[in-house]
Amino acid sequence: MSCRILVVDDEPHIRDVISFALQRAGMQVIPARDGAEALIAWRRHAPDLIVLDIGLPERDGLDVCRTIRKTSEVPILFLSARDEDVDRIIGLEIGGDDYVSKPFSPRELVARVKAILKRSAHGAPTASDTLVSGALRLDRTAHAVTWAEAAIPLTALEFAVLSALVGRPDMVFSRAQLIATAYGGSIHVADRTVDSHVRNIRAKFVAAGCPRIITTVHGVGFRLATPGAGS
Repeated sequence: MSCRILVVDDEPHIRDVISFALQRAGMQVIPARDGAEALIAWRRHAPDLIVLDIGLPERDGLDVCRTIRKTSEVPILFLSARDEDVDRIIGLEIGGDDYVSKPFSPRELVARVKAILKRSAHGAPTASDTLVSGALRLDRTAHAVTWAEAAIPLTALEFAVLSALVGRPDMVFSRAQLIATAYGGSIHVADRTVDSHVRNIRAKFVAAGCPRIITTVHGVGFRLATPGAGS
């Protein structure tokens, strides 16, 4: 069964271009013109991924994302005509999986959608193993993470980043290596995107009672902290 992609953009031409490219790639498309339609379509159709424009009228994409993230970890790829770092950082920090600036290449957008889906529960299967480090438990088959038995809700790319770190806990991963792990290495992703995912992972573990899950090795990259049930 093909993946269902919710495409949200108030510009008909942009919606049509994205929809055509995704349909050519074998995906089903659910179009929406604004934030209100997007939320209705999300609840009704349970899409596998959302392509969400930030600059929507009335209720913008950031607000739509915040609403969805209250109850769902469905992958979200943001679009914006404004190539500003503040949009990129805010979008990723509130739970977006990726960010593409307009104008964009339909081929690149499809590549990014596929990369996200491969890391989500709806994409290609991952290795059937469970990794444990102290109170941390990561199940690649179930796409689930817990800390001291408390579930940690991660997006698809946050899960891919953490999975890489837990899989090789003694290794320091550069940003380029984490990008290659999460995105497959076939597309360009800014270093700040990785930093945003790392910040999100840390914040979610702090909320669950784990003060330190990822250590920054300055000038090199990131590695898994040495977690224990109470530290």
